[in-house]
Amino acid sequence: MDFVVVGLKPEMNYVVACMTLFNAGMDQVMVRARGRHISKTVDIINMLRSVFLKDLVVDGIEIGTDTHFSPEGKELFVSTIEIRISNP
Repeated sequence: MDFVVVGLKPEMNYVVACMTLFNAGMDQVMVRARGRHISKTVDIINMLRSVFLKDLVVDGIEIGTDTHFSPEGKELFVSTIEIRISNP
């Protein structure tokens, strides 16, 4: 299984990345995001399902929290999401 990490690029870049992985023969792809990019990830999955891959299956969704420390030593928490998708 390969993965796509969602960040600052436009949504279509990640849609094309997922499509490329499926066309290369991958059975499953994991789409990952942190923080404010979580909503963009959901939009990407919905766009894949509604426009490009009608039979796309969401195999699982995992949510969590990453812990980081700021340069000042303050503990920071960042939400994360991992969505596993497959194209039967």
